Amino acid sequence: MSFVDDVKSDVAAPLDRDPAVTHWLDVLLSYPGVHAVVAYRIIHRLQLRGVPVLPRFLSHLVRWATGIEIHPSAEIGPGLFIDHGMGVVIGATAVVGKNVTLYQGVTLGGTSLDREEKRHPTLADNVVVGVGAAVLGNITIGENARIGAGSVVVKDVPNNATVVGVPGHVVVQDGVAVPSIEQRLRAVEGKLAQFEKQLS
Repeated sequence: MSFVDDVKSDVAAPLDRDPAVTHWLDVLLSYPGVHAVVAYRIIHRLQLRGVPVLPRFLSHLVRWATGIEIHPSAEIGPGLFIDHGMGVVIGATAVVGKNVTLYQGVTLGGTSLDREEKRHPTLADNVVVGVGAAVLGNITIGENARIGAGSVVVKDVPNNATVVGVPGHVVVQDGVAVPSIEQRLRAVEGKLAQFEKQLS
């Protein structure tokens, strides 16, 4: 997609995904997430062209203006919707797919200091990351996955999964609830009790 197509997708995202939107002009004037993402698109192009210092300085100004920090080197697909946005951080080697939604306080952060390796997560298309969640390290979040508010995710997440908790664990996969460890242990204890009865 072209720069213009990407920006159109970014502006359209709140219209599609935020029921509070009243008018497209409201999005252009009052949505810091849109401002931050459109600014990132310009700054990222400067970064790709090898312009020194300026991209980081401009991203710092955008952070000051919007409360959203997007590193100029991050790779972001069209249709990113950052709702409310204050405190969102997207790291340098993060990769974000198409039509991703991030809520306020989300961190796509690194767990390594090695400059030569990918340190930040990859989010596939249509991922939703809830308020205050941290997605950390060189991991992959699969298509249509949902990360619950306040979760800390440090391992890969499959497609169509819902993850909650600290550390994050899958609670729904392909629309079917996944039993927790406690539930599985209780089931094993029940089977052991039945086995003991049969032996006695």
